[in-house]
Amino acid sequence: MYKVHCLNAISSKGTDQLKGNYALTEDIKAADAILVRSAVMHDMEVPDSLLCVARAGAGVNNIPLDAYAKKGIVVFNTPGANANAVKELVIAGLLMAARDIHGGMEWIETFADDENIAKDAEKAKKKFAGHEIYGKTLGVIGLGAIGVLVANAAVNLGMRVLGYDPYLSVANAWKMSRHVEYRKDLNSMLAECDYATIHVPAMDSTKGMIGVDQLNALKDGACVLNFARDILVDEGAMEDALKSGKVRKYVTDFPNTRSVKMPSTLVLPHLGASTEESEENCAEMAAQEIREFLETGSIRNSVNYPNCDLGQLSTPCRITIMNDNIPDMIRQFSAVLAARGINIVELTNKSRGEFAYTVINPDKMVDDVLVDELSAIPGVNRVRVIKQV
Repeated sequence: MYKVHCLNAISSKGTDQLKGNYALTEDIKAADAILVRSAVMHDMEVPDSLLCVARAGAGVNNIPLDAYAKKGIVVFNTPGANANAVKELVIAGLLMAARDIHGGMEWIETFADDENIAKDAEKAKKKFAGHEIYGKTLGVIGLGAIGVLVANAAVNLGMRVLGYDPYLSVANAWKMSRHVEYRKDLNSMLAECDYATIHVPAMDSTKGMIGVDQLNALKDGACVLNFARDILVDEGAMEDALKSGKVRKYVTDFPNTRSVKMPSTLVLPHLGASTEESEENCAEMAAQEIREFLETGSIRNSVNYPNCDLGQLSTPCRITIMNDNIPDMIRQFSAVLAARGINIVELTNKSRGEFAYTVINPDKMVDDVLVDELSAIPGVNRVRVIKQV
């Protein structure tokens, strides 16, 4: 029986996936797996029994990835599960940047008691006149699950769309409209943009990636949209660009003490993935990732270990080994099994940065003594045996 602890309220679409050999537990100390949304786990004590954490969402800055990897705890996220929700809000933000919808609504509220509101509105509306997005140029920075959907939607709205992503995957390239023009240099792309929207993950390498140089490269009077993470934009540089008029409007989904006070800025209360459908999709995907890992050892959408899949169990058991990504590990694993007269039917090994993952299908059942021998090899972080049900 696998026990799963929910740190946040998780949609029943997800928890309903955990039936049969699963039980939800209120006791984190008993957990084999954790489902989480926004709860911060950096200073949280987790049990030695914990095998995996699944984040029902894309961002994982609330989880200590490297520390968990060292303990042999796999961390999953759910890329693409909330992509449509974010895409729709980006399109709404794009329209709000083009047309002064917000300003017009605020004016109406101010004169709500005016008996001549209809006539006065006709006189005042020219103050809120904006621009159409049809025919304008949108630059999409990051062509992952969300970026591709935004790019395709903008094409369908009649925009000229440019895309930048040095790590564009083949899968996402196939999903992208043929009308999206791919660019290899960010600043030269920005020089053509009336609008730019950011869709890259928050990492050390992307922190502040939209700074002085990128904002200066933009076409004068361009609008910038940020529905990814606030740290991707140097907000000091953005504030200066807004004050000078270099950037006409900044739309961000991340309120903080600076963004809420910047001129010509529309700040949303982090609504990107906040739809019922998105929460259900993320929860369902997270639960499925947990099940695949616990039942077969397969890793899909991990953010601290490599993806790895040896399919369903076809031998009496399966050995999974989390280890540091250092030389000579496979030979040592094989030697331990060979010394016990155990043959390897199938083996796969994948690495990601400092960590690696090995999955072995032996021809016979293994015992706890063999597990202890494998665990004693320097650099091994966790050994697990999955048995045929």
